[in-house]
Formats: sequence, structure tokens, C-alpha cells
Amino acid sequence: MSTPRETLRLTAGVLVVGGGPAAAWAAYKAAQAGADVVLADKGYCGTSGATASAGTGVWYVPPAPAAREEAMAGREGLGGHLADRRWMTRVLDQTYEGVDELAVVGRYPFPVRDDGTPLRRGVQGPEYMRRMRILLRRAGVRILDHSPVTELLTDPGGAVAGAAGHRRRQDLPFTVAAGAVVIATGGCAFLSRALGCDVNTGDGALMAAEVGAEMSGMEFSNAYAIAPEFSSVTKTAYYAFATFYREDDTVLEGAGSQKGRSVIARELLTGKVYCRLDRADEATRTAMRLGQPNFFLPFDRMGVDPFTQRFPVTLLLEGTVRGTGGVRVSGDDCATTVPGLYVAGDAATRELICGGFTGGGSHNAAWAISSGTWAGRGAARHAASLGPAATRRPLTAAGGAGLRPTGSAGGAEEYREVVAAVQAEVHPYDKNYLRHGDRLAPALASLHGTWARLRSSLRADGADGVRARQAAAMTAHARWMYTAALARPETRGMHKRQDHPAADPALRHRLLVGGLDEIHVRPDPVAPVGPLEYAALARDVARAAS
Repeated sequence: MSTPRETLRLTAGVLVVGGGPAAAWAAYKAAQAGADVVLADKGYCGTSGATASAGTGVWYVPPAPAAREEAMAGREGLGGHLADRRWMTRVLDQTYEGVDELAVVGRYPFPVRDDGTPLRRGVQGPEYMRRMRILLRRAGVRILDHSPVTELLTDPGGAVAGAAGHRRRQDLPFTVAAGAVVIATGGCAFLSRALGCDVNTGDGALMAAEVGAEMSGMEFSNAYAIAPEFSSVTKTAYYAFATFYREDDTVLEGAGSQKGRSVIARELLTGKVYCRLDRADEATRTAMRLGQPNFFLPFDRMGVDPFTQRFPVTLLLEGTVRGTGGVRVSGDDCATTVPGLYVAGDAATRELICGGFTGGGSHNAAWAISSGTWAGRGAARHAASLGPAATRRPLTAAGGAGLRPTGSAGGAEEYREVVAAVQAEVHPYDKNYLRHGDRLAPALASLHGTWARLRSSLRADGADGVRARQAAAMTAHARWMYTAALARPETRGMHKRQDHPAADPALRHRLLVGGLDEIHVRPDPVAPVGPLEYAALARDVARAAS
């Protein structure tokens, strides 16, 4: 175990943990509100994370009543009628404002239609995040790149008052005493190789749980994306133009439908799946290459034409990155139930606007802008209310698993065994995607055992300490996921139970899970539906009963 060097000690009004779009918007808006802001990113802010690696759509809808109604109603059924219209409206309003600010203040080069009107329903991730970093610098935000946070710090009253971590480049521990902290670390993809997601290991959720926050929507965490076997690029929208094949070159019927990934998952349990993007015409092919050039790089390097030649595909787990589960939001400013702690982006639950179903970009991208804005402003207000004494409070480290074992410490390399044990339970399609109680229960029991072992012995410092915390966070995430999945014996949203294939009207509520050594789960009522939602809900209930 390495001997730690002298700790770098910083103070800030607001500390933002993360470096993707939600973190950038939170830091930017907190600085605009007058706070002294530090942003600590596991990678390099502007290039790390899922958004920075590809293009993404944005849930950007002009403020026309008919357009807004269509935008909200279109996904309610898919999400199992768990979304909240008030939050959907707030996000549409804030996203519209934020994207326009990105265009004007950030000078993002949105394309223009032939009639001269701008097209603002999507962004190219690298350029988007490059400009967000510029905005942060101009706003005076201090950015700590390659500086993963490993634990939160609390004051004597239990309020969050800062965080500690490790600066990788300098091999130096650091602490930031702050008036408020925003967790914007993204979701958890369980180190599945999905492009841009290796920084998304659920660290923020673990830290939030250690200070008493709960999770919501964790059963809606089994998102898988289609990718070529030889690539980590997960642009599932392009496969709408594909024909899928079995190994014997017969067409795999249903693989290109809305439920196509379930068909692909079942086939992958026994053999390979291939596809060709042969349904795209010449104009579409040109647009696809312009829209997502990184999608085609692996094909070009291998000399494969994906439009005319078949290639093998797989499914990569994106978990709560493309799912909806995350830390429970308890206020309009994205506060949690823990004083001084705010949450934004994929680290927060997106059930409020998506219910039990979301996808890549679109709603998630809008939520990053909106929740980041609200969390940054809320954290700045909270820090201002505490005054200058906020950064002089006595601090207590809140981190446990991976840092402070309850028993004798094992070897620093033990985190590798933990990661492998977790992946063995969450990556397989027949456990996590094609869910069944008979498979979920033993998987959860195994994960409980993994947690008990790591809690007793896993400990590491420095860079290995970061990895140990990632392993602990993935284990906690998996246990919350499967606890909630077993507590929802129905099919709703992306949570599909093979042993309960229909929706149960009595289970139209959210599920809150919390705890670490002992996990609890409880229902959380949703807002009553209005006349329009009731008609859609009635149709879903009728289908479930038939």
C-alpha cells in the first residue's frame, strides 16, 4: 500500500462532482449565481463521459401547446405512466432556454434549415462539451481534471460539507471543503466497454447512499445497446435501418422492431447475430456518416461496408446511463433528502420525466441541462445561506466500503475479483435483461455475498483506492437494481419480467431503495393522472388484462 503524500486542501462555495453535461451546467449556473465553484472530474472535463464521445438528440420542443402535449404524451405509455407532467413541463421549459443559451452565449454552431431557422434538436458531443468547458473557464470555475472523488465529507450535524478524492496526475490526495455539493457523476454501466461509459461506475450513488440518500427507479436499469462485436460504439438508432440475421444467414424476424433487443438477446444466448444496414437509401447513408462519423471508423479500418456486408453484433449493458434509476430528487432545485447535497444528470433518477423507460440522448440530454441548472442554482443558494463559515466546519469522512473495511484488510488487487463477481451477475442477458424471479433471486444472493466480503476486507489507497470504490459502487448498484426488480413482480417500462409479463395496475407507483449493508425498499406514490393520461392508462390496463 502506497504512503500518501501531503493532501491538497481547497475550499469552495459549491463543489460539483463529475464532468459531463449535467456537471458542466451545474458548475456554470452555480458560478453565474455568484458561488465560488470547484469542479472535480474523474477524467478530463470536456472529453470524458458518454456525451463527449458521440452525437446526441435533445428533447428540445418549441413552446407551442400542441407540440408540448405531443412531446409529453408520446412516451408516457412506454414509461409505464410513472412520469410527472409538472416535471416534464419544467424540463421542456428549462431545456428550451438552456439550448438557446448554448447557441447564443456558447456560440454552438447549430445547423440551419433551408428557410433560415435553426435546428436545435441535437448536438455533436465533442463540440458541445468543448464549448461547455470554455463557458466554465470564462465563469471562473476551477476545474480539477483527472481528480476522481472517492467520498463525501459531512459536518457535525450530518450535512454534506465537501468531498475527498485523488489527483491521478500528481498522485496526490485532495479535499474540498464546500458549502454544498452537487453529485453529477453519471449512471453505472458496469465497465461494459460501452463508448464513453468506463467513467460511469455509480460512484456518486454510493457516496450519496453513505450519507443517507435513497435511490428511485433502480429496477429500470437494464438498458442494453446494440454494438458491433468489434466496436464499443452504441448508436442503436442506426439499427432501425438494419436487417438482422442468424448464423445460417436466415433473417431474425422481429429483431428490428421496437422489442428487437429482446429478440437479439434470446438469440445471443445460443449463437451469433449478424446485421446489415441495408434498408438505408443513399441519402440516408450520407446523412448517417455526417451525423455520427465515429460509428463508421471501426468499419472503415476493417474494410467492412456495413451497408452491404453483414457484421456480428452484440448487446452492451448501459445500466443506469441509458436507464432511469438514480438518486432520489426531493425538491424542485434537485436537492436530495440530505442537507447540502444536490444531484443532477444520470446520477439522479429520471423517472420524473421518463417513468420507467428512456434511451440514449433526448430526455436524458434535456434532463442533464435542466437538472444541472437547478442543482447548480440550488447549491449556490444553500452555500450563500451558510455564509463564510461554511468552509470552516469540522469535517468527517463518510466513505466506507473500499476505504475503511470492517474487518482485516485484504490485498489491494481484490477489487478485480469484486468487479468480475458483479459483472457475472449483471452482464448476462438471461439474468438482467430477460428477467425472471428464479434467476434474479440467486443473483441477488450472490451480490449480497460479494458485498459482505468487500465490506469486510476491501481496502486500497491512491489510484487503487479509486478502483476499489468503483468496485464497491458497482456492487451497491447491482444490489439496489435487483432488490427493486424483485419488488416489482410485473412488466412495466424497460423492466420486463418473464414470469410476470403484464403490467399490474396496483403497482403503478415508484420504488425507493436505500441502505448498504441492509437494503430496504418501499413504494412511493405518483401524482394522479389527468383526463388525457387516464385514457392512455385505461388502454394499457385493458391490454394487460386481455
